[in-house]
Amino acid sequence: MARLQPDLEKEIARDASLREYIKELQKTTNVLPRYFENLSVGDLAEIRKNAIVDPSSANIIYKIGGGHIHIDALHSRYITIEAKLTLEEKEKLRRIKDLILEKATAEESVETKEDLVRILEKLFALSVEVVGKGSMKRKRKTGKVAVDKRDYDLLKYYINRDIVGYGPIEPLIMDPYIEDIHLIGTSKVRVSHKAFQYGLETNVRFDDDVTLNEFFISISERMGRPVSASRPIVDGTLPDGSRINMIYSTDISARGSSFTIRKFAAEPISPIQLIKWGTFSTEFVAYIWMCLENKMNIILAGETASGKTTALNALLCFIDHRGKIYSVEDTPEVKPPQRGWQRCVTREAGPEDARVTMFDLLRAALRSRPDYIVIGEIRGEEGRVAFQCMQTGIPVMATFHASNATKFIQRMTGQPINIPMSFIDNVNVIIFQSAVNVNRRFLRRVTGVEEFIGYNKEEGGVLTRNVFKWDSAADKLYFRGNNNSYILEKRIALEHGYSEPKDVYKDLRKREKIIQKMVDLDISGYHEVNKILSDYYENGPDSLPFTV
Repeated sequence: MARLQPDLEKEIARDASLREYIKELQKTTNVLPRYFENLSVGDLAEIRKNAIVDPSSANIIYKIGGGHIHIDALHSRYITIEAKLTLEEKEKLRRIKDLILEKATAEESVETKEDLVRILEKLFALSVEVVGKGSMKRKRKTGKVAVDKRDYDLLKYYINRDIVGYGPIEPLIMDPYIEDIHLIGTSKVRVSHKAFQYGLETNVRFDDDVTLNEFFISISERMGRPVSASRPIVDGTLPDGSRINMIYSTDISARGSSFTIRKFAAEPISPIQLIKWGTFSTEFVAYIWMCLENKMNIILAGETASGKTTALNALLCFIDHRGKIYSVEDTPEVKPPQRGWQRCVTREAGPEDARVTMFDLLRAALRSRPDYIVIGEIRGEEGRVAFQCMQTGIPVMATFHASNATKFIQRMTGQPINIPMSFIDNVNVIIFQSAVNVNRRFLRRVTGVEEFIGYNKEEGGVLTRNVFKWDSAADKLYFRGNNNSYILEKRIALEHGYSEPKDVYKDLRKREKIIQKMVDLDISGYHEVNKILSDYYENGPDSLPFTV
């Protein structure tokens, strides 16, 4: 019999569900999981590294909130550990929900999650009666559901999980190490984990199509974008900031209603952290800092799940913190740190004349004369307004689906965006980011940066210059624009009146030293980094909390 670790032994003494799970696990294996109270970035890196060499070494249990997760990387399994309901307990849960629903009509409307929890606590107490085991079999006429003490705590957990939380997927939503949650019909949910990016099969599933469809309706109504047979495809944002795409009914999703949830951290990741993870380099961050400080138009391009939004949020901290920023999105994901930030979100529901598109929002933003417009993603006709903003002198930063400069130009000049080829050079810099596989590790990397120089009418094309190139063999981003950057020399240096354009690289190196110092001192928290940059814009280099 495998021996329990001291910390795991203490935890199972406190948690009955974990105790039962470990008991069953010991019947089939002699290798018990390692236990983590709190997983750190370092722990994740070690687990990922060991899993590549020996998947069985990544057999772990960790605590999230009041529950536990077991990952068996050898068999690609992700197991949520929570007490299971018997058929009798499921029936009691159904009856309690019905009673709560009846009583809820007499309650005040709720505005916050705290209000909902408070009222639910009250309604649960009014719907349940705790009785001794001997009196459970006697018929009672109280109008309440009779339960014993053990059932009371268990049923209260499930009521909160299903009404306040996200039902069966609540543990997955709670887990900060999950990036992506995917479900098709009543099959088992699959997840992408930060330590094991490939799909892990979970033990989470919906009992039947009725339960699944009820979940879809409930979640979509919470978002204010109700799903229905007439509107079966819905994109939205969950209260925790995660993005969800729902496809409802078997009419268009043959295997049953499906959803994909892309989770985002409550706090954006800082550029310093992305340097430490290898996504950015210090030279790249210093270069983008100078571009954003000088109001260049920047596009972040890449395929789906390449980390564009994460990178966008990280780089926004380099826009002058005193400026007025407008973000325009259909699903809220952008989080600029500037105090003068106005978030604009489309409205797709309701009558035709009440709907607000990205095109409408961009036109409104254009009239407000912001210092920067940030577009969550350019997809259609809003691209034309984005280029109008650039031409009027309002800088734009946006994301776009394209894998290289040629594809970017083709998509921008084709349907449905239709930007004239001669307008493309309004974009100053385009950053390409990809999800790559390096030594069996799934990583996100900036793979290249192109500067747009101008439109050549005679050749009928756009001139570009590559200033950063990622080397896959060395897993390193090289700066090829040193003493050869059009944007730094011909745009920024000339606009600022440098007597010698090459001196602009001295300013680049100063910023690189500041970034490197933050890396060396492990100043990587999002708010820490933003505080330093905010002070820098307010008071200059003398405000830095370190010397460079």
